[in-house]
Amino acid sequence: MASKFWSETVRRTEPYVPGEQLNLPNLLKLNTNENPYPPSPNVTAAIKEELDRKLQLYPSPTLEGLRHKIGDYYNLDTSNVFVGNGSDEVLAFSFMAFFNSTETIRFPKISYSFYPVYAKLFNVPFEEVGLNRDFTIPAEDFFQSEGGVIFPNPNAPTSIYMELETIKDILDSNQDKVVIIDEAYIDFADVSAVTLLNKYENLLVVQTMSKSRSLAGLRIGFALGSPELIEALMRIKDSFNSYTIDRLAIAGAEAAITDTAYFNKTTEKIINTREWTVREMKKRGFHVLPSSANFIFVNHYHYAAEDLYKKLKEQLILVRHFSKPDIENYLRITIGTDDQMNTLLKTLDLIME
Repeated sequence: MASKFWSETVRRTEPYVPGEQLNLPNLLKLNTNENPYPPSPNVTAAIKEELDRKLQLYPSPTLEGLRHKIGDYYNLDTSNVFVGNGSDEVLAFSFMAFFNSTETIRFPKISYSFYPVYAKLFNVPFEEVGLNRDFTIPAEDFFQSEGGVIFPNPNAPTSIYMELETIKDILDSNQDKVVIIDEAYIDFADVSAVTLLNKYENLLVVQTMSKSRSLAGLRIGFALGSPELIEALMRIKDSFNSYTIDRLAIAGAEAAITDTAYFNKTTEKIINTREWTVREMKKRGFHVLPSSANFIFVNHYHYAAEDLYKKLKEQLILVRHFSKPDIENYLRITIGTDDQMNTLLKTLDLIME
């Protein structure tokens, strides 16, 4: 209920609704795309070591050490890296830094549901572009955008990956506007758009350590782009809070980005489990969109998605159901361990009997 004390900003805002977070024993949580594996042991060790240091002192406001390590990983300079409190904060800062209240931006109609939230919050006009019948993004509809472009790759919740050649076409047609590629799930996919940064000064790539590096609880996101774009993000951040990342998160993130062997091992496990799960779901009559993420997007010709969601929840298995046009009969299912996916499949077998 609106209050007479609310500002116009609050009144026009429609907050993002996150996936359910139920605190129940024996709950199998496959609804928020968290990594089923713990972070690298190096992360825990680094946080414990940081605990013995001076937590009474502020963390670095410039995050030079972490930015340098992220830059090294992607063969970029520190000036090409911005770090924020989760990729959601980085995206919010990006809306403020690159989109204007007088120019209409574009993003997919079926996509990350935080985009319209940010657009309304920051008073940015937007156009939602419908997907193709196969749920792919129609690249040509993003050409010559008045105010800029943002979309996830792979897209969420559809899990579909857009090839770099298509992304190049979008970048080429928007040379005077910023194109933001939200790569929260790119480590489970093919090549990152980071490889295009040396050619496109209008490209900003946003990534997170929540998914592939198992740090959802530490809230580390980052953007990669030209020094000009990174400086804009820095100016926005320092107009809100110079210290968005705490000492423990910095220590954990530095350890995570440098433990490549552990990252490769757990990511490969998830991809293998995903491919096996897709095959098993298809055997059971599910239609599964081609996934390049750590989740799958599925529907069944004979069972309503909402009914399956409710029946799974009764069995203490959470998946994500979106009550939105065009996808109301689909479920988004996070890829867990082999044992967790076996539990899901066995429960679906019982439900569908």
